[in-house]
Amino acid sequence: MNADEILSQASMPIAAPAYPKGPYRFINREFFTVIYESDPDAIRAALPEPLEPDGSNTVLFETIRMPDSAGFGDYTEAGLVIPALHDGQPVNFTQQMFLDCSPPIYGGREIWGFPKKLGHPRLFVEGATLTGHLEFDGTTIALATMGYKYQHLLYDVDHGTKCHPDAILKKLQKTQVNLKMIPHVDGSLAIAQLVAYELADITVKGAWSGPAGLQLIHHVNAPVASLPVRKVVGGLHFITDLTLPYGRVLHDYLD
Repeated sequence: MNADEILSQASMPIAAPAYPKGPYRFINREFFTVIYESDPDAIRAALPEPLEPDGSNTVLFETIRMPDSAGFGDYTEAGLVIPALHDGQPVNFTQQMFLDCSPPIYGGREIWGFPKKLGHPRLFVEGATLTGHLEFDGTTIALATMGYKYQHLLYDVDHGTKCHPDAILKKLQKTQVNLKMIPHVDGSLAIAQLVAYELADITVKGAWSGPAGLQLIHHVNAPVASLPVRKVVGGLHFITDLTLPYGRVLHDYLD
């Protein structure tokens, strides 16, 4: 195998790359978001500089079902997102993520710096309840519930206020930010960046809001409860088609 052949590959391992080149298209991607108020000091501690809290003290617990994702397969993920500011502009910082499929773990970490770890999230309907359940190493660490398709009233996915349906599209187009850290072979950091991206080609197929509940349980290796629930604001459930494109460097800590 020559150098050109090596450099044309999308990912490791060279014998069978873990994921292909993007962009990556998602069909019928289903989001369940619980908006809650948390501790402002905990939020500040969780945000890497130069990101700043947006002053709302809100955090999003998301469970996302992805049955049809080009290059990554069929999987589910769950985690925490913090609305924040970068140079005064609103962004969402992905603080923790847990999912149940290898290719999107590898690709998410290596390309965009998503903070992905192997877990066992589920999104399902039982009776009149939409449930997001997250298990890590055999222990339940999060349980989110909402009245299933309770109301065709839409909530601001950051702060829980009622909004027009077009606002769902606007929120999905909001800049998303991850902290990407990859070591050299000697253990020092080769990459330490804030990485930004925006979802594209978005179609919102349906959206519902409703009363919601959320329990977060302390776990040393999956510290979702480090952003404690002070008050649940509301829930949002929506189904979309969208594209995840490549991103860009927002801030380089090694520069």
